[in-house]
Order: sequence, then structure tokens, then C-alpha cells
Amino acid sequence: MVGRLAAVPEESTTAAYSPRSLYRDLIRSVAVPGAQIRSTLFSSNSQSGHGSSYSSCSRTSNSCPSHSSGCSSSGSSPPAAAADFRTQDLKTIARRMVSDGYTQHMVKAFNNASPARGVLERLFFELDVDWVLQIHDQHGSQWQLQDKSASSLQDLVERWTRGLTVIVHTIGELVFPDHNELELEGVARFGKASIAEMLAFVDPIVAVLRAEKLQAVLDMYICVCASYMIIPVPMHTESRIVFVEIRSSLAREGNRLNGAIFSTMKEVRTLVEDDDLWAIDILRGRGEVHRNTRFMVDCILYIQKAVAMMDRFATVDKNSSGLEGLISDTVGYLKDLLSRKSELCSDPSLRYLFLLNNSYFVQKLGEPSRSPIWYSSYAPNKIVQLTPDCEKYMHLYLEVSWGNVLACCMRKSRCCPGPMHRWINTTSSLAKFELAVRKTCQAHKFWKVPDPLLRNELREVITARVVSGYRDYREEHPELQKHVGHGSSSPEVIEEMLRELFEG
Repeated sequence: MVGRLAAVPEESTTAAYSPRSLYRDLIRSVAVPGAQIRSTLFSSNSQSGHGSSYSSCSRTSNSCPSHSSGCSSSGSSPPAAAADFRTQDLKTIARRMVSDGYTQHMVKAFNNASPARGVLERLFFELDVDWVLQIHDQHGSQWQLQDKSASSLQDLVERWTRGLTVIVHTIGELVFPDHNELELEGVARFGKASIAEMLAFVDPIVAVLRAEKLQAVLDMYICVCASYMIIPVPMHTESRIVFVEIRSSLAREGNRLNGAIFSTMKEVRTLVEDDDLWAIDILRGRGEVHRNTRFMVDCILYIQKAVAMMDRFATVDKNSSGLEGLISDTVGYLKDLLSRKSELCSDPSLRYLFLLNNSYFVQKLGEPSRSPIWYSSYAPNKIVQLTPDCEKYMHLYLEVSWGNVLACCMRKSRCCPGPMHRWINTTSSLAKFELAVRKTCQAHKFWKVPDPLLRNELREVITARVVSGYRDYREEHPELQKHVGHGSSSPEVIEEMLRELFEG
């Protein structure tokens, strides 16, 4: 934004003024951070409302794009849900609207006009929210959002947050200590009417019970909380009452949006719980992070960002919103859900790999581990931060998948003692061991561990366990050296096979 916009002429009537889009394009150009939560579980065209159709994933893939942070397989940082809505840029536009005399003209025209609807139409056109005025015309909550896609809904919310942010900043700019009571009353009436029209958008948003609307509700909630803090309360007696009423209306709608956050998360739980494709997806995904897990983690991340934004409002008690408790409850629910749904998998090795992948994905939400750093007893030089759940699932995967492989080298002979019997027994054990290694590697090679750190660590632990056990067995049976040299797998060959695990 360079240069100064042309001053708005001081006409005495609203009819003399026609909007020339002085600020609309500037307001539209301000990017609102926070990308749409992609519902990888629900299609906007789904007839059943369950997870039987997909919007951004095909049924044949269990790996979907995610917007989550370090929890994302892409490793990129998440967009900040309800970030500051580029408040500084919007505040700059609001100040320009005041310095150009535009807002003062709107206030004067509003207070002189009867009815004042035409003034608000001109103002809301400039703010790019002229569609908001249709809500009252169409009886509030009956204003249709049901047929709007998640992306178009988010677009409306972004335009709304920009518009409301500019309104409250312009009001704040107009409230000066040296204003007389009459001027402040005019600003108060103008602010109350314009904000009341904007808050009408809360009705249809709250009325739509749809899991994909979570980010929209969070963005609006944070914007309303910020607006509450921006609206001034001057000391002048008469105008003070109106400004207090404005803040009360913002607080009331903020509480409604807060309730909508909880009801939306309840809907999320219902939908992922009732998804009837869990067993199929676990098998097809080869232990990958499940699309439902990604979706719920996205939801949790956006709530976390909302809580972080509350820290910016010094006088707002973020604990009173209950969002921190909602995060904790949702994480606990997701862990329990994964445990229950994993029981649908008949292969215990795949089940525990699935639980390890998904639990590690949830762990990266930033939940502090309740246990000290986990040191691998098989790879003591490697250190991995694991929660107790992840530690348990890794251990169980190793035991059910590779314990039987090592057992091939550890079974004691029940044959009669003697060199020939011992050689036959050990040779047979070695053959069984090699066969078990190859069979397990072949089966698990195409299973998926998407996180590179976890994948490399799991490979290291398996290699340390299997190869060290193999080397120990060979040292205990030197008579096998000749046999190993005639085609049997060497430790180096086994290591190479193990390095190919979990590529998907």
C-alpha cells in the first residue's frame, strides 16, 4: 500500500456518494493465514455422511496430503489457524480510511440517514462483505450454508474476518479523548449497527453441524475475541453504555462460537468412529498413518493454534474457553480409538506397526513424553524420543515380527550328542533362520513407515537385533563357516535386505 488515497468528499447526503472501491481491493489483497482443513474423510457430496466417500483421497490410497505441522509427512510447518489475520495490514487500511475522512463520512451519513440501510450497504461493499446484509433479509439462521463447499465456506469466513477487523479498528481510531459526547454517540451508534450486522453471520455458521467447518468456527472465534479487546470503552457516560453493549454482543457471540467448536469436534468423533473402512484401510495402507488420524490431528492443531492466539489477549482467560481441555480429551480419545480399531487387523505385526506409526504421528503434536528418553538396548548409540505408547508398540512389533526369526538360531537340539548330529542340527537352524529373514523382509519391505526418523531408527534396531544375533550364533558354531561361504547369506547381505524395509 503506497501513497495516499484520494480524500472522500464531504457530501451532506448518502445519495451524493457512490462507492468507488477505494479500499475493497486493498482489503481483498490482505492474505488471511490458515489454509482450509482438507477433510480427507468426508466428501461434500457424500450422501451418507460417513467415511465411505472421499474428497481428496482415493479409496486405493491411505496416504493423503496433510496440513499438519511436524506431524505432517511433508515436515512443513502448519498454517497458523486464526493467526493474527494480518491485523497490522488491516489496521493500516483502517487508519487510512479514517485519515482520508471516509469513515467519518460514513458515520455522519449513517446518523443523518433514515433509514440508514443504504449507508451500511455502501460500507459493506467497500469492506467486501456486502453479502452479509442478505442474512437478515433471509431470516438469520435460515440463510443457506448447507450447500456450500468447505472451501467456499472458508472464503466467506476469511472475507468476514477481514471486514470485522477493519470495522473495529476504524471505530477504535475514531474514539479520541477530546471527542465531545455527541460525536462519540454517533460513532457508538454506527459501530453498534455495523457490528450487529456482521455478527448475524454467526447464526448460520453455528447452525451448520459439519466437521469440515472447524477451522471456520475457530477463525471466527479468535476474530471475535480480538474484536472484543479492540473496541474501546470511553469514559463519557452516554456513549459508554453503547460501547459496553457492543462488547457484550461480541462476548455473547464468542461464547456461541466456542460452543460450536465443541459440537463440531463431537461430530468429528462420531464420523471417524462410524467409518466402516478402518480394517480395509489398515491393510491397504500397509500400516501407514491413517487418513482419519491425519484429519483428527489437523483438527487438534487448529485448536492448539487458537489457544496460542488467546495468549495474545492479556485480559482474556484462555482457560475459560475450555479449549485446552478439549485438546487433551481429543488426544486421549484418538489414542483409544486407534487401539480399538487396530484390533480389526488380523496380522499382529501389521497391527503393531500401524499403532507405532499412528501413535508417533500423534506424539509429534508436541505432547511431552511422560517417560525419559528411550535408549535402544540393541542400538545404544541411537536415541529416540518416544512416549510410553510408542515404546510399547515398537517392542511388540519387534517381538511378534522378528522374535521368531531369531528363535530359529536359538533352539536347542534334542538329538543325540555327536559332531554329525550337531552339524546337521545347526545347519538346519541356519537354513530356517535365512528363510525366516527373507520371508519377513519380503513381507515387510512394502509396509510403510512414513516418518524418516522413525523409519531409520526402526531399521537400525531390527538390524542390531537380527544381525548381532546371527553373528553370535556363527561364533558359537564355527563349523558353519564353510557352509556360510557356500551360498548362505552373510551378515552384510542380511543388513542390505533390512535397509530396504518400510518403503511402502
